[in-house]
Parts: sequence; C-alpha cells; structure tokens
Amino acid sequence: MIGILGIVIGSGMSFQSAVNSQLRNFVFSPYIASMLSFLVGTILLALVVISQGLPLFPTFEIITNHPWWIWLGGLCGVIALTGNIIIFPKIGSIETAVMPIIGMIITSMLIDHFGWFESTVLPFGLNRFVGVILILIGVVFAVVLRDALINRKLTKDTDSNINKNPWRAVGLFGGAMLAVQAAVNGQLGVAVNSPLTGAFLSFLVGTIILFLLVIFIDKNLKPVSRPFTEKAPLWVWLGGAFGACYVSINILLVGIIGTGPTVVLVLFGQITGSILVQQFGLFRSVKTPTAPIQVIGLIVMLVGVVLINLF
Repeated sequence: MIGILGIVIGSGMSFQSAVNSQLRNFVFSPYIASMLSFLVGTILLALVVISQGLPLFPTFEIITNHPWWIWLGGLCGVIALTGNIIIFPKIGSIETAVMPIIGMIITSMLIDHFGWFESTVLPFGLNRFVGVILILIGVVFAVVLRDALINRKLTKDTDSNINKNPWRAVGLFGGAMLAVQAAVNGQLGVAVNSPLTGAFLSFLVGTIILFLLVIFIDKNLKPVSRPFTEKAPLWVWLGGAFGACYVSINILLVGIIGTGPTVVLVLFGQITGSILVQQFGLFRSVKTPTAPIQVIGLIVMLVGVVLINLF
C-alpha cells in the first residue's frame, strides 16, 4: 500500500506538469503559472488543515526548538522548478529530464546512508546499488532510447555554441534539491506533528518565493486574470491540487520508509504518469504512442524500485 501511494503521487506530478503547461498558455509565463499552481495548492491545504481542526502555523516553541533548515522545503522546490525552466533551452529536453533524476537518486541515497537532516540511517548496501543501476538503465530505456529510436536529434532544441557542462550541473543540483525537499519536509511534518500542516507551510513558503520571482522577473501581474477572462477550462487549476497531494503524502512516506525509497517510488510513478499523459494525450497534451522500449524501461525500473525498498 505504501509503495502504491508513492507511485500514485509520482504520477500526479506528471499530471501536474501537463496541467501547468496548459495554464502557462494562458498566462504566457512559467513563473506566473507556477505561482498560481502553488497558490491553489496552498489554499486547498489551508482549507484541509482547518477542516481537520489543526493549527495552520507553528507555535513559537516549535520554531525555536527545531533546526532552521526544516523551513527550506518550499525554497528547494522553487530552485528545482526554476532550474528546469532555465536549463531546458541550454541542454535540451532529454538531458533536462535525465540530469535531475540522477541528482535525485544520488542525493536521496546519500541522505539515507549518512542520516542527513535527521533522517533514519539506511546504509547503502549491495541491493540498493544494484537497484540504483537498474533504475538508471530503466530511465535510459524509457526516456533516452525512445527518442533516439524515433530519430529525434537530441540537440535540436539547444544552443550548440555553449558549454553544456555548467547547465548539466544545474540540472543535477535541481534534482538534488528535490531529494533534500523530501527529507526536509519530512522533518517539518514531524516538527508540527502533521503532514498536512507541514505541506501547507512548505507550499506557503514556495508561493511567497514565486510571487517575489514574478515581481522581479515578469514585473507584471496582469496575466493572472487571463485564465478567467479567456474562460480557461476548470482543470487548468488542478496542478496545485496534484502538488498538494504530492507534498502531503511525500512527507508521510519519508517518515515511514525514508528519503531514498520515497524518491525512487515517486520517480517510477512520475515516468509512468508521463507515458500515460503522452499515450492518451491527457490535458490537451500531444498524443504520442508508447514505444515497447518504454515498457521495457518501466519493468527494469520496477525491479530496481523493489530492490531498493527491500533495504
């Protein structure tokens, strides 16, 4: 059941990406689209927390008795999101997908092995090593080889005159931040004694940071009204709901099975969800048939996920 939850919220993240891409078509800005998504998630989580009779904000005692870094989950999420926006035109769609995945897996295993961010220590044994290798092989099958087999040029959406290595490093760092976000939010949930309150606070921090980014970069909030004036379908607001479910359940899972297993379960669900979105053209995305090599990649990844979750 725990494993299924991780896969489900990972799939939800893929749905969120598809929904937010449509929202972006109305507001013409990735930052405004992300800010609106975070804002919707924050409002939904606030309503859920209040309906459960839980406090929205921590007491002064909680703030002073816990490490300062437990409040950084929202910042880590924004860094990862913004990083992907920046590196996409620099290194292309394939590496933009793969580099964060590598960063996520390596960092999550390090967090578990060394017990960083007060996480439960889960040593990096042989089964985890083999599991990580299988997941990376599965990612290559499901993401890289699939595009190569349909004769896409891997560099056609990039600037070939730049040094890509710094931008690859940004992608790795963004993925690392997602792993750190999972660990940090897990401790925040423990500190406030509620995954829901922890998720709300993380979303609130992310929303504030994105609002400041919009003010600094776009310098214009007028596009916020376009989804209403142009009568956008109601489902363009579902991105925040998917994100709220992801963060809430992520906090719960980290406290039960650790950062590493949570990250790989979510990752498997995310790639599975992406394939479903493409296969059926969900949320007005371009319909792309699933290739057999992608199915093979998912199977290989699933074996790796099972090995890692055996500890």
